[in-house]
Amino acid sequence: MTILAVLAKIVKNHPYGHAVKYHRYLERFITEICFDAGKMAFVSGPRQCGKTTMARMLLKERGAGVYCNWDEIKFRRLWTRDPALLVPEQLGNTKPLLILDELHKARLWKRTLKGLYDTEGESCDILVTGSARLNVYRRGSDSLMGRYYHFRLHPFSVAELLKNRHSLLPDELVSILFSIEKDKKHSTAAGDSLKALFQSGPFPEPLFAASPKTLNLWQRNRVEKIVREDLRDLSRLPELSQVEMLTSLLPERAAQPLSIQSLAEDLEVAYTTVKRWLNYLSELYYFFPLKPWAKSSARAIRKEAKLYLWDWSEVLNEGARFENLIAAHLLKYCDYLTDTGHGLFELRYLKDRQKHEIDFLILRDKKPFLPVEAKLADGTPSRVWGNFMQYMGCHQAVQLVMSPDVYKIHEYPDYQLLVMSAADFLQYLV
Repeated sequence: MTILAVLAKIVKNHPYGHAVKYHRYLERFITEICFDAGKMAFVSGPRQCGKTTMARMLLKERGAGVYCNWDEIKFRRLWTRDPALLVPEQLGNTKPLLILDELHKARLWKRTLKGLYDTEGESCDILVTGSARLNVYRRGSDSLMGRYYHFRLHPFSVAELLKNRHSLLPDELVSILFSIEKDKKHSTAAGDSLKALFQSGPFPEPLFAASPKTLNLWQRNRVEKIVREDLRDLSRLPELSQVEMLTSLLPERAAQPLSIQSLAEDLEVAYTTVKRWLNYLSELYYFFPLKPWAKSSARAIRKEAKLYLWDWSEVLNEGARFENLIAAHLLKYCDYLTDTGHGLFELRYLKDRQKHEIDFLILRDKKPFLPVEAKLADGTPSRVWGNFMQYMGCHQAVQLVMSPDVYKIHEYPDYQLLVMSAADFLQYLV
């Protein structure tokens, strides 16, 4: 089945047509956690992951309010002269919604926003969105602490394509995974969604276009905008062409330990320079690093982070691409649980000096919760499990494979290992 046919089964109408079909997974939490408590909502995430679309959908549902984008001259003038003029009038009993998109590009935006919230916060709800991590912009002298909650919007995933509105909490997730009824192990729809995401990546435009040409053009345009626009606004770096060269080297290093020294040698620049560039690219959501869990054993490697791209479709090696896809899904789940108040969830990996490795480890409140291994086609239990399980104190572990119809629980003296199809696992996340 072609990717286009797969997507035709997932959505009946193109989601970027006149009627958007997908309500994003964070929408109700923004209202319940922020607006109902009288706080502002900050939403950051990768460029073109759907932040503006989600904000406009919230505005349409509210039926009262206004959308403002920093790229609009009229908005910039009003923000500079008198931000209070941006506050929309209330219609009946409906509290209006003020959306400020890409506001972080404004000078001293935090100080001005603080004043607007303190004086007009009861008159409207405020939603701030941006394609960079909003907490890295520290140009304002006053803190907004206590006035907002920050949400991280990720691109699409298997569960979201299935319109999963009841993502499982961690304990529920493990309980269901290890007790799935025989006739419910495999989901055809989940498998179709995984195929589409594996081929086209998680971002809406290339995913739903399902066209290799669209994907190629979109990839090139996205990287160019991240470097030439977002990075320029964030850093004022003069070496933008060299940073573009850096981005061309990262896809082949996906799912591997990130060697800054190797990159510095390839680019013929200083180690500290590459480290600074990588920090910017991480803050702008081009890639995300995974740090090792340093308390698993005395032999754990403490320094090397592994590199994963937000758009895994750039990764040519299928094994690395599959691992990258799993990493992004698990990170989305961890960020969702953290941002919605279920605890502090982090994603790490495990590796010792003998090069034994477990791809992922979910931490709950800094304690190991669930280790996950990703194998493209190998359903045989990895030999490394015995090297690590005794140190983590976990009693369940999961090994994921791309192949469908895989589900088997392996019993060991101190733990259970579930080997299962990735699609059937990912449908229970977010």
